[in-house]
Amino acid sequence: MVARELHLELLLGKCVVDIVGDRVGHIEEVIAKQQGDKWVISEYEIGVAAAVERFSAWGVGTKLLQLFGSRKAKLGGYRVPWDKIDLSELDRPRLTCTVEELKEISQQLGADST
Repeated sequence: MVARELHLELLLGKCVVDIVGDRVGHIEEVIAKQQGDKWVISEYEIGVAAAVERFSAWGVGTKLLQLFGSRKAKLGGYRVPWDKIDLSELDRPRLTCTVEELKEISQQLGADST
């Protein structure tokens, strides 16, 4: 693996497509871990659930949805391991796997609070 410097601000908000070109969601968060004196990306979080998680708004989101009459709302979001996304074109990030291979961020927003 070749080390590469990446400006994360260029990635946030970019739409990610899967291996057949279908839209998966936008990059909302990047998770990095420190290894020695360097930080290494371990995964990307993509989709609406990632955005809600990013702003730590699970509780607020649940209450707002309940206010508008929804008991449970399905929010899509995925955790994508660093090696499952092709960033060779930063304007067009692409999964190197199927969506089914990814871990969902949350099955249901509000499932724990009802």
